Amino acid sequence: MEGALVHLSVPVHQKPVSWRRDQETDLALCLLLHLRKDLTPAPQRAGRGKCYRMSEGDSVGESVHGKPSVVYRFFTRLGQIYQSWLDKSTPYTAVRWVVTLGLSFVYMIRVYLLQGWYIVTYALGIYHLNLFIAFLSPKVDPSLMEDSDDGPSLPTKQNEEFRPFIRRLPEFKFWHAATKGILVAMVCTFFDAFNVPVFWPILVMYFIMLFCITMKRQIKHMIKYRYIPFTHGKRRYRGKEDAGKAFAS
Repeated sequence: MEGALVHLSVPVHQKPVSWRRDQETDLALCLLLHLRKDLTPAPQRAGRGKCYRMSEGDSVGESVHGKPSVVYRFFTRLGQIYQSWLDKSTPYTAVRWVVTLGLSFVYMIRVYLLQGWYIVTYALGIYHLNLFIAFLSPKVDPSLMEDSDDGPSLPTKQNEEFRPFIRRLPEFKFWHAATKGILVAMVCTFFDAFNVPVFWPILVMYFIMLFCITMKRQIKHMIKYRYIPFTHGKRRYRGKEDAGKAFAS
């Protein structure tokens, strides 16, 4: 082997000594790798070649592992269609709430006919009450801005600058969450696991008491900080009408 290395090396007078030594080292490594490859069993060589090809070809790996599955594409497309219908229904406020009230009426009739699932109905009422309180509350709590002058505040006088009421929970999100809650409660009525036996008059009394206490607290908060959770629109001022006629030039 040593003779072969000397025979393959480049003459000294043509290249530097350091370059010749490096080339000899590279040739020796190549021969050792070739001998080791010959001694390696065939199954191991096949496995190593496959792994090497997969790591070498990034495009092949991307085509196998980077392509989304059929289930992922189906649910992505379904979500896009659902969001498109939500966007189209945004300007039809009255129609949306009529549909939600209709669903509530159907749910109440179902619970009345089944004579059960009262705990689900109670949870739905508590959920809607929390949504309604967030709908009536301002986005920035005035009690947190009493001692600080930074940021906009609610108008407290009639001649102050007009500022629209910004809710903590916008109307569209309120409707969307309320409708989803009704649909989830409707689905729960098809499973006996959610039909927990309970004395329903106690739940009704507790819900009425909780509703009165929560609304009383919210009304006190509105009176204290002098805001109304509804925007009637900015007042428009009209100038004096010009009685004279414009002359053509």
